[in-house]
Amino acid sequence: MALLATDCGTDLPFKIRAGVQQRYSDVYTPEAIEAIATLSHLAAKRSDLMTSRTARRLARIANRQPIGFLDPDSRIAGTDILVSDARAGRFVGSTIPADLQQQWIQGTGPAAKPSVPLENSIRNVAYALLSGADGWMFDGEDALGQIDTMSLDNQRNLKLAIAKDPIFLKVAQEVADEMNRWASGFLGREIISDWRKQLDSTTKIFRARGMHLDDRHIQCKDGNGFPASIVDASLYVVNNYKNLIQAGSSLVLYLPKIQTAQEAAWWNEMITALEQHLGLAVGTVKTYVLVEQLEAAYQLMEIRAALGLHFVGFNTGRWDYINAVSDAMCWDRSFINPNIDVITMTYGYMRNYEDRVRRAVNTPDLRGQCALWQGGMEPNIPVGAEAGVAASMKRAVAGAEREQREGASGKWVAHWKMVHIVRPVWEKVGQANQLGRSFPPLTYTAEDSAGLYALEGGPRTVRGARDLISVAVQYGNAFGRGYQAAALKTADYFGNDSVLYLMEDMATGEIRLSILCEWLHKNAQLTEDDSLAVVKAGDIFSVDLFQRLLDEEYAKLLVANNRDVHEDSKNSSLPIAREIVSTYVLNDQKLPWYVDLLNLNLNQPNLNTARQRIRNYIQQYQSTGQRITGNLDFM
Repeated sequence: MALLATDCGTDLPFKIRAGVQQRYSDVYTPEAIEAIATLSHLAAKRSDLMTSRTARRLARIANRQPIGFLDPDSRIAGTDILVSDARAGRFVGSTIPADLQQQWIQGTGPAAKPSVPLENSIRNVAYALLSGADGWMFDGEDALGQIDTMSLDNQRNLKLAIAKDPIFLKVAQEVADEMNRWASGFLGREIISDWRKQLDSTTKIFRARGMHLDDRHIQCKDGNGFPASIVDASLYVVNNYKNLIQAGSSLVLYLPKIQTAQEAAWWNEMITALEQHLGLAVGTVKTYVLVEQLEAAYQLMEIRAALGLHFVGFNTGRWDYINAVSDAMCWDRSFINPNIDVITMTYGYMRNYEDRVRRAVNTPDLRGQCALWQGGMEPNIPVGAEAGVAASMKRAVAGAEREQREGASGKWVAHWKMVHIVRPVWEKVGQANQLGRSFPPLTYTAEDSAGLYALEGGPRTVRGARDLISVAVQYGNAFGRGYQAAALKTADYFGNDSVLYLMEDMATGEIRLSILCEWLHKNAQLTEDDSLAVVKAGDIFSVDLFQRLLDEEYAKLLVANNRDVHEDSKNSSLPIAREIVSTYVLNDQKLPWYVDLLNLNLNQPNLNTARQRIRNYIQQYQSTGQRITGNLDFM
């Protein structure tokens, strides 16, 4: 049975899974539990916002209506700010703190590994802080596995590292030697001269889970789900703020999956309440916002204004945003994406979205302050055949050069080995950032709106469908094993070291399934012949073709070696991953989140149980519009 968290001397409005509080007493400290309790009144408002989010989505589908800009004469819900004032910069934003002024390269990844001892798990933090990155976004969301107690391992590892615990320092010294050996061979030089000093050179940043996710180890007292956002922000800030401030480092959060300025206002209210509870000045905690949702691209200045003193910048990227556009346009049968590799940051709606972000951050507030733009993710890893690595690194550098030219103050990398390959792009320019660079002011016309979902054509092929299917199934399998950040490639390239693995996270699966749904339910025409699949250009991507390709790609995974598909997953998480892909794509009504179906089946390997849980989810969503988001194995 669940343990009521009463050891702080009060009957708290939530319960913690049995035994977890004792095992993680260093994470669930009395101070952290008290903070979560202080913020718990915001759980109901979060639920209302998620209900509103779902209602808007269903209404758009029913009315066949695209997203639009807010009424300039209205107020931003949850604030006293007029939309027109936000757009004109008539609000007070944040001064950029010293350690965020130069963020040429930010790495991203989890601070923990699944199912390994602490000394192995915490190596993730050592790689990050010794990488030479200007900042590292330690992920609690898309790239962090959620099996067992990984979310708490993530918090524990960060606390130990930030406190410079002897356990961490011992691991860091070992990791520094390993990194120098790699660099000597690949770059011809060492990259770490003083490992202790290097640990202090990277700004620590934390991505809390989005508002759409419930925590797996805390529930409301009435059994309803408790916002993972509150848990993550509270545990990270409370457990680390003293050490970070003492070290002269900023308290920084990345906020994911925000769709509206009203949701940003909820985050602002929550962070402000946390600051006040801890006796910190309002604005001490700084926030980046990942622009991952199409609706957010319509409300950029409003989001900046709603976060006020906390906001320092936006981040742009591919996968989540592509998925959001696809999902928002699922009602429009003429909106059909091409092969996923065609949709780069210079493609149609992606180009227009990036342009709006750079205009938004370079709009000054009442104090003349602009904000930062952090560019997108570089997923390549320099591991493979020499020619393949060389070609991939050339593309990675070219992508970074493009973003720098367009006005980004830096970009992300998904692996520490990429830091010293991409960072020289900004070093050559030498500017700390591109704050206040001149771009045309934002406008809010019908043409601007259409540009945010503008297609530019492109091929739709069987090869493209195989990529979508193969990687989606592999990602679901990795997720079920605790690897929400996984190095993947399509099964046809297993064993071919000239084709590199790419670091993929949750958005990888989301977008692949969204595009498959488009192709299948909108009768997409394929653009090329494929003799192996017996398909001609002009043929429809049919249910039969999808199921044949799924069978074929799944068969390749079953015979893959342990490097690509772990043997012990082939009778557990892999068939569940296939079931989720098949059900999600074939379902007549597009479901809102692929991650929901994955979360329902964490830590349980039974296919029949998975099928029942998936059926229950679909039945509830289609009958009531409510998602099942809680931990079904909460005890």
